[in-house]
Amino acid sequence: MRTHDQAGAAERTAAAPAEPPSAGRRADEFSARRRGRMRTYLYNHPRVMDVVVVVAYLLAGSGTFLSSRPALNVTTHLVLMAAASVVLMFRRDKPLAVLAILSVFEIMNVMLVPNASNIGASLWFALYAVALNHRAVVSFAIAAVASIPLVVYTLYFYQFPAEFLTADGPSALESNIITVIVMLLSNVIATGIGASVRRGREHETELRQWAIRNAQLASVAERNRIAREMHDVVAHSLTVMIALSDGAAVVVRRDPAQAGEVLGQLSHTGRNALADMRRVLGVLRDDSAAGGARSPQPDHADLGALFEGFRQAGLPLSVTQAGPPLPADPSLQLTVYRIAQESLTNVLRYGTAVSRVQVLIDNDPAGGMLRMRITDDGHGSVDPSKGTGQGIVGMRERAGIYAGTLEAGPVAQGGWSVDVVLHPAAGPE
Repeated sequence: MRTHDQAGAAERTAAAPAEPPSAGRRADEFSARRRGRMRTYLYNHPRVMDVVVVVAYLLAGSGTFLSSRPALNVTTHLVLMAAASVVLMFRRDKPLAVLAILSVFEIMNVMLVPNASNIGASLWFALYAVALNHRAVVSFAIAAVASIPLVVYTLYFYQFPAEFLTADGPSALESNIITVIVMLLSNVIATGIGASVRRGREHETELRQWAIRNAQLASVAERNRIAREMHDVVAHSLTVMIALSDGAAVVVRRDPAQAGEVLGQLSHTGRNALADMRRVLGVLRDDSAAGGARSPQPDHADLGALFEGFRQAGLPLSVTQAGPPLPADPSLQLTVYRIAQESLTNVLRYGTAVSRVQVLIDNDPAGGMLRMRITDDGHGSVDPSKGTGQGIVGMRERAGIYAGTLEAGPVAQGGWSVDVVLHPAAGPE
């Protein structure tokens, strides 16, 4: 018999809380590893990324000041670059408004500073931001509309600086056409990069949601398992305890010593049930521990203790085991244990005038099957009003884990029969 300290130790072991990692956080960590350190840092610090974008834009415009032919209006160029830099800081919040304003700035820039080196550069970053916030079809349509003013002005009104033309090079018109092609390709590339990043982020979001849904389904399955374990523990233990207490009440006056033994067994059963329930409930608070350490996992030897407990509760039980011992698979042994426990509990709870209960366990490794048969000869064993039917459902679910079947029902001669066929090689799904 376990002492109170032993039961308390089992409770402390099962109830030690541990914060389980969330599925969403694991998905975020996977996405962060895929991005790399630098991209992850910029992704987590968007304002730092905005500063990087502004710096890149300023570097693109610095070529104008380094040119041997300085801009016609350096002050205007500086003012426009500064204004565009300020506007770019808001591209994340108002991408369409930023794109519209920068389109106007680009026209002003090319009109006032014809040899500027950053014509159309600010549009790249704005189009990228637009593509992040809109579907690809919409983004490319917006890119086409945003490119029209600059393209029209360049083709029909822009005067290519004569100092950049050479005798053996392209003409002014040809240079304008080349400039337009480069601008259009740049805008398409910027939009395409934004659309690609958007698809990647959508995929990450879907991956995160999928991970969360999977975790939720796993949680539901685990809770179903816990409910099944709780049903087995509570139904078995309370039924045995009631039978023992009834027996003690009968023999207490006639044989006090025997009544004391029955009461001792009653206390033992209660303590075992309490510790088992605490281990099962520990699953709700401790997902990091091994499954065998937090829920009752009886081995093959525990079947003998189980059968002896039912005998002491008053069942005329006989057990026959054929074939070799059960495989060393804790899950399979737990399945056999719980099915036997539930079946015998039902006999003890519902059976009347029971004079014989037989348990047959036939292990046939060559045929890949494990058969169990639990029968009794009670009368009036079945009373639909007394039970919920969850016990039989739980046994069928356990049998299904090993691609097995379970048939339960009354027999012609009276009493009840439970027939189980398991396939250990199938293993738990």
